[in-house]
Amino acid sequence: MTSDTSAATATTALPLPAGSWEIDPFHSAVNFTIRHLGISKVRGRFAEVTAGLVVGESAETSSVTATIALASIDTGNTDRDAHVRASDLLDVERRPTMTFRSTRVLGKEDEWTLEGELTIGDVTRPITLAVEFGGLQAFPGSPRRHAGFEATGEIKRSDYGLDFGAGLLGDVVKIQLDMQFLEPEDAPAEG
Repeated sequence: MTSDTSAATATTALPLPAGSWEIDPFHSAVNFTIRHLGISKVRGRFAEVTAGLVVGESAETSSVTATIALASIDTGNTDRDAHVRASDLLDVERRPTMTFRSTRVLGKEDEWTLEGELTIGDVTRPITLAVEFGGLQAFPGSPRRHAGFEATGEIKRSDYGLDFGAGLLGDVVKIQLDMQFLEPEDAPAEG
């Protein structure tokens, strides 16, 4: 992120038509990385995510929400995934979802900062995501354009009471989101 981005005002217009944008689940991914034994990384993803992007007349009146099903974790190892879902780790029976709600959008052109609140179980903490706007593009055979974003950030597991596996797993979880949203059906025609 450039220093200009952090100083941008909340009245900056977003480079998208106003309206409610739907997630394209077939071209979106919620990925994460965590250290294992301090010497390597385990990578994974959450397969089930719902999200919405409401574009207002300015960044100040725009928002992003997302809900991720924690049981949809996929690290490429079914035994490990089952163990992570169990009551002594993620406890997906008690904590079925992780939710995000934006509180502020800042930036300009293709670099943005998304501030918000992440809730896991009964714990809510602030989170800041660096967002790169990939552009707006027509999709063959569809009247609606797609907007692409990449967002990165990190959280500490211990901040959410997920401090299991100390010494085996790192506390910091790095997050990478690759998201596409579908233009509102009533958006003005490109021209």
